[in-house]
Order: sequence, then C-alpha cells, then structure tokens
Amino acid sequence: MMVEEKKRILIVDDEEDVVLFLKKFLEKRGPYLVMGLTDSREVMSQLHLFKPDVIILDLLMPHLGGLEVCEELNDDELGQRTPVIITSALWKDTDKFEASKFGITCYLVKPIDRNMLLVAIENALRLKES
Repeated sequence: MMVEEKKRILIVDDEEDVVLFLKKFLEKRGPYLVMGLTDSREVMSQLHLFKPDVIILDLLMPHLGGLEVCEELNDDELGQRTPVIITSALWKDTDKFEASKFGITCYLVKPIDRNMLLVAIENALRLKES
C-alpha cells in the first residue's frame, strides 16, 4: 500500500484565529501538512525552509500586504512556482486586477467557504503539477 505524501500548505493571515481554524480544518480534511504565519514578513524565509505546495495569503495585513508578498514571491524562483490563493474580507475589483498581474487566479472572500477552499487547493495543486 502506497502512503500518500502530505502536501504542504502555508497559511498567512494576521488574524491568529483564522490561521488556527484553517490549520486545524485542513489537517483534519486532507493529506496536508500546514504551517501558519501571522506576520507576512516571514513568508520569504519560510518559503525555502517549509517549501509549501500552496500558499493561502490574506490580502490586507500590517507590514506587508498580500500583493506586496506576491511581488516578493515573483522575484524568487521557488515563489514563482508556488500557487497562491488570495483571501480577503474586503474585496474590490481593483485588488483582483492587481493580483492577476502576479498570476493569482483564485480569490476567496471571507468568511471562507470551507468546501470552496478545498476545491481551490486541489485546483492549485493540479495547476502546479501541470
């Protein structure tokens, strides 16, 4: 019997409750190893240590916002190959347009629908493997 390798998911959200909730949910629902960050400034250092398969990234955060993090990811070879799912409680078409410049194709509005999140992760993983 083959053991399914756990996919690595990095959650970045300044709200610790959101990070803890999503981490617990994802670890229970799928073959996922989940790391949560509440400080967006840590993304780049954790990118090469944790090597996530997917990043779930909040748009509005102190210090570095989601789009600024996307900009940093685009300047990094591993970051360029890592699919990003953007989440936000406040969503504007201009944000969607800006995110699309970085190749972000999945946007989830908070409160996040858990089933939509699972579908978004599976789509991101398929995209990465293609």
